[in-house]
Amino acid sequence: MQCLNKFFISASISHTNPPNSQAKNPAFHASCRIRHETTCDEGVRENASKKAFSLPPNVKSIISTSNPFVKHCVKLRQSSSYRHLHGMVLVVGNTPVREIYSSHMSESGKPIIECLFVVDNCSIPEEIDYKAVHIVEVTPEVIRKISGIQSVDSVEVIALMRIPSSFRIVNKLDEDCRTLFPFPHRILVLDGIQDPGNLGTLVRSATAFRWDGVFLLPGCCDPFNDKALRACRGASFQIPIVSGSWEHVGDLRDEFQMRMLAGHPAKGDDLKPVMKLSKDLAESMEGLPLCLVLGSEGAGLSQFSRRACELVSIPMAGEFESLNVSVAGGIFMYMLQHDK
Repeated sequence: MQCLNKFFISASISHTNPPNSQAKNPAFHASCRIRHETTCDEGVRENASKKAFSLPPNVKSIISTSNPFVKHCVKLRQSSSYRHLHGMVLVVGNTPVREIYSSHMSESGKPIIECLFVVDNCSIPEEIDYKAVHIVEVTPEVIRKISGIQSVDSVEVIALMRIPSSFRIVNKLDEDCRTLFPFPHRILVLDGIQDPGNLGTLVRSATAFRWDGVFLLPGCCDPFNDKALRACRGASFQIPIVSGSWEHVGDLRDEFQMRMLAGHPAKGDDLKPVMKLSKDLAESMEGLPLCLVLGSEGAGLSQFSRRACELVSIPMAGEFESLNVSVAGGIFMYMLQHDK
């Protein structure tokens, strides 16, 4: 598994290492560049990727797993750095493909799909305008190779999509925090969430409860990891996601006078008191902008998060010390959502 603070590397670094390589790539915040900066210009990268890996429009089917474009797609699935270098991601399955396509068509009027792989004799999702999308029929063997899923009974389509412009990597400390999120009233901040299933579920919950964005601190896994995408069911294309540092979160807090809360077990912190999540607490914060910080299950909140935030626990009648972070996050976001 690759963590977010290592998944994006500058163009001068080789990106041929396997996805679980232990090679010592430079730290994320030292090597990455904001995706629209001239040092790693998005347009240049997009044009370069199209020249190197574009599929000719007259190609209507692929039957070989050795096809160079199939190998390119496999690498997109396996390697975070390769994905973000090319600005492309694979989305597997009818439901997320339909939801992402419909959402982007209603907002921009432009299809986000570069190429749609469809298993032989399977139908194209009816929401998709087949005249506006490059459709390629593939064999079950090819769909297994691209998706990494051995059972293809439930996998009829895979879409090659552009990573949405609502995802940003910020590196400069003087970045204008007012540009990070359109409406920073409720922001979910994830602190070292490495499990892609948990991260994807949290992104999905944030979208469902109409939170305004997700901020990824160093140590989080790639939100476009294939497992994270399956867990979020396409939500990562529907909510602003920003990757940066605590300095950027601090700027958000100061600029918008945001209340800083962090999920924490009821016991186990000797530095400050831990409040209990309640209806009264939630109602007292209805009109206030806030950040909710959640840490990983293994390490919990970082020391910086514990110092910077008010700690809040979920009351439990049972004797368990804590909940799975995605379950706890869902409860927090439901209780603290605005305009309930």
